[in-house]
Amino acid sequence: MPVRLKLRDIAFFERPVQFARPFRFGAITINATPQLFVRVDIEVEGRGSAVGASAELLVPKWFDKRPELSPAQTVDGLRRSLEIARGLYLARTGYQTAFDLHASCIGAQIATCAKKNIPALAAAYGPAEIDKAILDALLRGVETNFFDGMAGNIAGIDARLTPDLNDGDVARCLALAIQYRSERVAVRHTVGLDDKVEGYGGVADPKENSGARYFKLKLGGDPEADAARLTRIGRELVALPYGYKVTLDGNEQYADVTALESLVNRLERDSALEPIFGKLLYIEQPMPRDVTRQSPLSEALRWRDFIIDEADDSYDAWPTAYKLGYRGVSSKSCKGIYKSIVNFTRIAKLNDEGAECFVAGEDLTCQPGLALQQDLALGALLCLDHAERNGHHYVDGFGDTPAAEAAAFAAAHPDLYADAGQGIRLSIHNGDLLTGSLNTVGFATSVHPDWSALCPLEQTRSLQE
Repeated sequence: MPVRLKLRDIAFFERPVQFARPFRFGAITINATPQLFVRVDIEVEGRGSAVGASAELLVPKWFDKRPELSPAQTVDGLRRSLEIARGLYLARTGYQTAFDLHASCIGAQIATCAKKNIPALAAAYGPAEIDKAILDALLRGVETNFFDGMAGNIAGIDARLTPDLNDGDVARCLALAIQYRSERVAVRHTVGLDDKVEGYGGVADPKENSGARYFKLKLGGDPEADAARLTRIGRELVALPYGYKVTLDGNEQYADVTALESLVNRLERDSALEPIFGKLLYIEQPMPRDVTRQSPLSEALRWRDFIIDEADDSYDAWPTAYKLGYRGVSSKSCKGIYKSIVNFTRIAKLNDEGAECFVAGEDLTCQPGLALQQDLALGALLCLDHAERNGHHYVDGFGDTPAAEAAAFAAAHPDLYADAGQGIRLSIHNGDLLTGSLNTVGFATSVHPDWSALCPLEQTRSLQE
């Protein structure tokens, strides 16, 4: 049952993350970016105080891709989103549920950020990170784990933000999901636009892909260039000694439905693309979010599975996309755990009525430790079979995390991390991540970061003035 809490404090920190290789998606190449850490202090009604934490990369040019902004400016937008959310959350006094806090602040958050020229997807980042930390503290305060807590709807999620649901829908769906939650989640290996394709270090190299059976291939927005690159990738994947599946991610690079039809036509008709087309599960967010909301998928496209990701920037985004012909929506904890859960509930109801829709697990921002574990637990709760995990691929293990902190995570979660002689890294078992050790008191972690080793969140100029 829901448990009420009183929020005492919210603190933000960051740590630099240097990439081991460049990651190019869309129009940007990332070599480094800060990782955010959130710490909250709460009072749990009748239980006493508790501390919770969350983490996520501050990724440039994904939440906000406007060309006139520099990568640094888009990261500043995320920092502004966090500070605005902090003020709104701390202004809520008295005992309330975790979802009460979220629901009472999200509208003002979006509106305030819009006045400061921060788009809705970036605006949602602040509440998303605070909500995860609050849930971690709440679970610790009542001494239970994420899965048991969510089975009892400890956060008090209801239908006030989703008029297409009723208050009992989410609770019933959560209780049912716990029975089928994923004990293993297969890694979907991301292949960025600058990643090597052939030979040593290429997509089929087991040292590179960690034995993944699922592959996520980035698209650049040019049908001819994308088809040529996919042909090369397909020649490598077809030589794998086991079966595989692929997804394609447009990252908003296809200008319109006509350009997208050109790519799909190539996939359907070019025999050289059969190693991709024959294994294709879905195409993710091919068009810009604004175009997506205004453009029904054509009849030529509706028989394929398309999902929204960047366009999933509000509680009404998925119902709108479904009416436009989309079959799925991504779950990312950086977009909000509650939105993922209500979208999962919506899709379960649609499928009960004969639809064939799905939630997909995508990950742009999760590094080993807090971020990865909390997003992985969310995916397990949503019964995902596989999820994109590019954090382990583009950063060298725990990166600049202090050795003692990384060792603490490895000791507490030995099914997720191992040291094979090159430092502690994600442990992948026959292409899968195991979720057993996430069943611990708190939100999927027995360990918090070394707060003394972190820097305060950098202040943006507009917030200092």
